[in-house]
Amino acid sequence: MKLSSRGHYGLRAMVFLARVGLNKPIPLREIAESEHIPEPFLEQIFVELRRAGLVKSVRGAKGGFLLANHPEEIIVGDIVRVLEGSLNIVDCLANEDGNCCKTNEDCTTKIVWEKVRESMAKVLDGFNLADLSLKNQSVIDNL
Repeated sequence: MKLSSRGHYGLRAMVFLARVGLNKPIPLREIAESEHIPEPFLEQIFVELRRAGLVKSVRGAKGGFLLANHPEEIIVGDIVRVLEGSLNIVDCLANEDGNCCKTNEDCTTKIVWEKVRESMAKVLDGFNLADLSLKNQSVIDNL
């Protein structure tokens, strides 16, 4: 299992906005250059982030993007879910009835995948953008 570039770049861009874009819109070009992200790809990412209500866009010569809420209110897990989808790492976790394979009644591995999903959610939901915008790694390590 691997996080895609979409999730990785999107989170980096959101942390960048949390650090510098609280009071004024930041042009996408500036974010792309600072974070070494291809601008056309970042445009696609920001369409999704805007639709999800995580960023706001401002048009015009002094336009760009801003966080839609305070960094403390934007959870890393929410960003990852918007850009990557569900945290379900196997199909059977996504099915409401749990039926996706012939061994469902007797599945010996499903509990492992449920625990992995729960662990990922706990970590991702345990951080917000304010946490990640801290420059002092020792502060982050103690969260």
